[in-house]
Amino acid sequence: MSDFAVILPAAGRSSRFGVPKQKKVYAELDGRAVWLRAVEPFVNRDDVGQIILVIAPEDRELFESRFRPSVAFMNIRVIDGGAERPDSVARALELVDPSCGFVAVHDAARPCLVAEWIDAVFAAAREHGAALLAIPVADTIKRVGDDLRTVETLPRVGLYLAQTPQVFRRELLMRAYANRDRLGTTATDDAQLVEALGQGCAIVEGSPLNLKITTHTDLRLASAVLQVLPKAKREGPAHPFADEKAMWDAMPKIKPKDLF
Repeated sequence: MSDFAVILPAAGRSSRFGVPKQKKVYAELDGRAVWLRAVEPFVNRDDVGQIILVIAPEDRELFESRFRPSVAFMNIRVIDGGAERPDSVARALELVDPSCGFVAVHDAARPCLVAEWIDAVFAAAREHGAALLAIPVADTIKRVGDDLRTVETLPRVGLYLAQTPQVFRRELLMRAYANRDRLGTTATDDAQLVEALGQGCAIVEGSPLNLKITTHTDLRLASAVLQVLPKAKREGPAHPFADEKAMWDAMPKIKPKDLF
């Protein structure tokens, strides 16, 4: 039953990426754009009925020229986002098919997701109505002042680092977004908006390997992570050039000396 819609916000400015005129979601990661690797784990799932990618309006021309075949092949709807992340998600929510009872929001800059983590957080959302991947804080947390001197050490018991996907019953997330102006500030994730309604979100323990690309250095980390993650089992290719690449990889390589 395809009762999950997936929203991937990809309209950010990538101000911390550190590469002029290059946004992180379009950066190449082992031969494919970061956003493509982020969306692929959802494409062939029987429980996913709709995928919406939200891009910045100024990226539309670049996106169409580079990714039109992939989008058509994977049946992804691409829309223009807003000024901030919540604005982009809100626009996508308006287009979610009513037949989808749940909505998963996943960062387009998290390219190292595997099916097992999706299975777990989807199951928790079915049971609790709201769930997210997160990992417990392992390091000591320091609060610092404006002068970058430590002020206090915070207890880390009960602290988790939120990841995505974050998954909610559709009507719950829509109600949360309808009430988001009451926060008086921009929410940094969707769970924060749901929490503002008094609804707790179930924690599903994720993995440090589910990293988010923020700086250019993160691309190297993600490349290493991809080598150790379990490979997805697919009945068909996840993008229009997968078969071509697999065929090329399987062909015996001819060395220059063999030509003479």
